Amino acid sequence: MAKKPWGGRFQGSTEAEVEAFTSSLDFDRRLYRQDIAGSQAHARMLAKQGIIAPEEAAAIVRGLDEIRGEIEAGEFDWDPALEDVHMAVEARLTAKIGEVGRKLHTARSRNDQVALDVRLFLVEEVEGLLADLTELRRAGARLARRHFGVLLPGYTHLQRAQPVLFSHHLLAYDEMWRRDQARLTESLARIRVSPLGAAALAGTTFPIDPKFTAEQVGFPEVFRNSLDAVSDRDFLLEFLAHSGIIMVHLSRMAEELILWSGSEFAFVELPDAYATGSSIMPQKKNPDVPELIRGKCGRVCGHLLGLLMTLKGLPLAYNRDLQEDKEPLFDTMDTVKGAVRLMAGLLSNLKIRPERMAQALSGGFLTATDMADYLAAKGVPFRTAHEQVGLTVRFAEEQKKELWELSLEEIRRFAPQAEADLFDWLKIENSVARRTSPGGTAAVRVAEALARVEKELGL
Repeated sequence: MAKKPWGGRFQGSTEAEVEAFTSSLDFDRRLYRQDIAGSQAHARMLAKQGIIAPEEAAAIVRGLDEIRGEIEAGEFDWDPALEDVHMAVEARLTAKIGEVGRKLHTARSRNDQVALDVRLFLVEEVEGLLADLTELRRAGARLARRHFGVLLPGYTHLQRAQPVLFSHHLLAYDEMWRRDQARLTESLARIRVSPLGAAALAGTTFPIDPKFTAEQVGFPEVFRNSLDAVSDRDFLLEFLAHSGIIMVHLSRMAEELILWSGSEFAFVELPDAYATGSSIMPQKKNPDVPELIRGKCGRVCGHLLGLLMTLKGLPLAYNRDLQEDKEPLFDTMDTVKGAVRLMAGLLSNLKIRPERMAQALSGGFLTATDMADYLAAKGVPFRTAHEQVGLTVRFAEEQKKELWELSLEEIRRFAPQAEADLFDWLKIENSVARRTSPGGTAAVRVAEALARVEKELGL
């Protein structure tokens, strides 16, 4: 059994159940690259400051390079007795290069070491997620371009409300994803803060250079308070919160795809590669990918609440509770990136059914607001116009007709100011075309918005 690096204070061995309960090696070994990079930066700093000899630092850096190779080749022995990735790497380093390896931890604690590792990991993963979101936005923009001009009902309260361009609907999601990217990008400044040099909680007696170490790992900022440096997990809370919002956005789109792909709507057909069948009903084509994206949203949001509860009662500085930050982080990252990539693939292969969207534009009196706007433009107070149109709609429902199917005489019974030109206002395509207000659904506005998005995305 491997000797614990902290074993000098203790007699006997750790209880097996305690070892199993406290070990994080099964999941934090994922941080091996970041752990090695941070250790190499620390070794170079120790040599620069004259704390260890240059040849000792060179041996440490070289040994860590070899350990990285062993891990990536699947030749590394992950001894569960060594608790975590930091101790496993350090023990192997000492076995490879001898007592010099035991100097690596000078002026450092696992407390500031793990904080650095997680920050390094998160920077890399956030940058990857930003790229994934860009591909998702490109998939949505291409879909909007392919079907520019297609109309469908816009909904409020899941009831047909007003006609909109399908591209306009898609670009609403692009706005969400653009904000997701902005939040993630802005958070990088708070992640790229090096905690190395804070040691256990109080700093160190050695003449270290934390700024040099930070530069070595590509971080522009250095911690300002050693207590905060080892106990801060705000940057993880931020990421989990941002991830929850991303998943909510994906879940909303997933819900619409689930509805739209059902026979009651049939606005879209999911690609076979992103759907499954039923074990008993041969006709079924189930929207499993959107459903799982919708379902996993709750899981990601739960991770945020879980870490908030972990942190809420912790006194300064480091507490072992903080070991519980990694599993929610890793699972959130894997889940969000997978969901973003799957949604991008789904949109890239989605089949649109414009004819079904066109059918849905009849029924629901989608141009009732246009009639109210028309009357208001004639000088009728809008609230009066609203009431007149409501009475007209009720009459049309009784006659089982659309507004444009009524005669002018029938309309004038409720709206005496109506003229023959009202019927131009009641046409679906004219309703859309007239909405030229900024951010509206008129083709001229949507074309501008889509062109702006395409420029942002390099399309």
